[in-house]
Amino acid sequence: MKFNRKKKIKHFLIVVLIMIIGALYFGNNTVGVSRYQISTTRLPAEFNNFKILQLSDLHSKQFGRESWRLIRIIDKEEPDIIVMTGDMVNTSDENYDVFYQLSADLAKRYKIYYIVGNHEQILMDYRIVQFLNNNGITVLDNEGVKIERGNDHINLYGLWFNLKYYKDRNDPYTKDLYYDLDTMQETLGSSNSNEYNILLTHNPLYFTTYAKWGADLTLSGHVHGGIVMIPFKGGLLSPERDFFPEYYGGIYSIEDRNMIVNRGLGNGNFGIRVFNKPEISVITLSNK
Repeated sequence: MKFNRKKKIKHFLIVVLIMIIGALYFGNNTVGVSRYQISTTRLPAEFNNFKILQLSDLHSKQFGRESWRLIRIIDKEEPDIIVMTGDMVNTSDENYDVFYQLSADLAKRYKIYYIVGNHEQILMDYRIVQFLNNNGITVLDNEGVKIERGNDHINLYGLWFNLKYYKDRNDPYTKDLYYDLDTMQETLGSSNSNEYNILLTHNPLYFTTYAKWGADLTLSGHVHGGIVMIPFKGGLLSPERDFFPEYYGGIYSIEDRNMIVNRGLGNGNFGIRVFNKPEISVITLSNK
């Protein structure tokens, strides 16, 4: 009887282990779609139901051969534009083939806007920007563009800032630095308060500054959903080694200003995600 009991326990533990491994595999290799409806009277009439699809933090992760599984999901959403909010490659990459293939395929069907993340900043490899430009992808380098529809337009800005503002809580030099409004205006100029402004910036840490500057909608990434999602608590850890970061994923608001933080597609240096599957964000704008 004791032998049978030990055998049953062993089989039970094996089944549990297989289930955990399976959950981790599918939780790291299937893509979820998070949908958001942003309603504001500030939006021009021509942009009612304008759909933005956000990709972030790919970290050269491939979803099927030539990323066909990811592309299939994107095509089903039929976005008006795609925005890429940084860290699409890794600092450790020997090549950028996964990202190049994905972006080139998508650029054949969609207008794409791209900003750098901290990994691209560290690399300082201008071949990436050259490739994107050659494939018709707009790289926003601390600048804005007008997106036009009929006689109306909205503004789309792309912001990056010095890596010292990616604060490391254990670094006495960077932990007290803050990216304030004056610094942002020096970098990006002033916003037009009479027009609808969308800001792409990799790091969500300074949402208060983005809102004060005049970003009606900010789209960010960087935090990977906190790597491990704790039920009823949120993301566990930020890349700055800060536990339970304030902005780890989802939508946040300061009065009538909104920020959406994408949980990303890849794993980066962390190597794994727990209860935190890769995602794309689909944002539909409404003037109702």
